[in-house]
Amino acid sequence: MASWIFSMIFHTRDFDVTEKLDYFAAGASVLYGLYYTPIRIFRLDQSTPPVKQTLLRLWTLTCLLLYIGHVSYLTVWKWDYNYNMAANVAAGILQNVLWSWFSIRNYQRLKKPWAAWPGLIVAWIVMAMSLELLDFPPIGGMIDAHSLWHLGTVGPTIWWYNFLVKDAQQDMAGERLQA
Repeated sequence: MASWIFSMIFHTRDFDVTEKLDYFAAGASVLYGLYYTPIRIFRLDQSTPPVKQTLLRLWTLTCLLLYIGHVSYLTVWKWDYNYNMAANVAAGILQNVLWSWFSIRNYQRLKKPWAAWPGLIVAWIVMAMSLELLDFPPIGGMIDAHSLWHLGTVGPTIWWYNFLVKDAQQDMAGERLQA
């Protein structure tokens, strides 16, 4: 939500501070997605075996340091649009590959349509992201690739929430906990 709010503010009031809030919130959103992905896929949230808790702490520290380094580089060293885009795309690709693998594996195991949703959501996000990467001038002076990218992220967000609910229900039913 913060990334959408700061983006909305930036796109209505283009100032240095609103631009930074937009970029840093978007970066935090992408990095949080990357942070959450291995925690869910590899169940680092579980306390057994004990090594999972150590891995979770290391992963948390790694992601915090990556974000601090990213923001520091853009703030202190150089405001670099290409670097920012490359960093976000790299983090996005990594989590997309992991979720696609998880989706295939989970669907094969559970044989439930919702288990394939992460892979389908990844496909949607990749198509929407192509609007961001393959920019074009505004149509009618109003609708450009970036605005369509933002619009293209609404559907997958709702769908993703529905997946998380189904996934949690599966977890609470104990089917995954017994595996």
